[in-house]
Amino acid sequence: MKQWKLEFMASLAYAAMQPQQVVSSLAEIGYEAVGWTLAHFNPRTHTLGQLLELVELTRNGGLEVGEIVVQQDYITLDDALREERIKLSIECIEAAGACRLPVLNFFTGPAPWDPSAPVIGKDITEGAAWELLLSVYEQVLAAAEKHQVFIGVEGVWGMLCHDYYTTRLLVDHFNSPWLGVNFDPSHDILAGNLDIPWITRQWGQERIHHVHLKDAIGKPKMGEFLFPLIGEGLVPWEAFFQTLDDIGYCGCCSVEFESFAYHERVLKGNTEQAARRTFEDIMKILNKQ
Repeated sequence: MKQWKLEFMASLAYAAMQPQQVVSSLAEIGYEAVGWTLAHFNPRTHTLGQLLELVELTRNGGLEVGEIVVQQDYITLDDALREERIKLSIECIEAAGACRLPVLNFFTGPAPWDPSAPVIGKDITEGAAWELLLSVYEQVLAAAEKHQVFIGVEGVWGMLCHDYYTTRLLVDHFNSPWLGVNFDPSHDILAGNLDIPWITRQWGQERIHHVHLKDAIGKPKMGEFLFPLIGEGLVPWEAFFQTLDDIGYCGCCSVEFESFAYHERVLKGNTEQAARRTFEDIMKILNKQ
């Protein structure tokens, strides 16, 4: 029996829309939560009062705020840039704490799609990259613990933490209840870890702070993989949803729509249609359980 809430990340065309439009659109489709990005929830561009209004507007519209997507790349050789990203991350934690929001979505870096990002093994050793990362997370985790905000770190293809095993190293190093995962099964699929139900059980309810719903097929190299429509890739959705129920996960599962070619060529950039199509597909999968 489904205990979690279905969420949609307010990215793509939603990122340029007014919050009320986004909330109305997702609520009308049937979503139960929204994941705001820095386009809408950003302490650098919005006052605390405005951020509180965003949260109130969301809840008055019948939705929960499932997560705030921060996602800063910390593995950079530019010390000033890294410090600026740490500072922004801590500011987001402070704002989330003031707004009483539960989860922030982080990742690690280096971003493989960024040509200026260092290549591990070429521009920086793996050991040096881990030293940087642990130093960063020591700082952001201290802020998270202080403000009682959960960090859900996402293993992302091509990054230092890119699957269950590499992300486990980070989470276990700190062993803090405030540091867990934003579990996106698509990245484990790209890494060749196909037993998603097993990975879900290994993380367990206590470590899964948030979930992203995205399918995948291919190899973790630019131009050699796709995040296709849900059901077209290798994520075993029925078994995954059943396992989330089995472990008692009751947070949010957020659709992260990254079928970019379909979004542009077929939907002509209409993110509401993407949200509706994905909602309908997920309901069909759930009704088979």
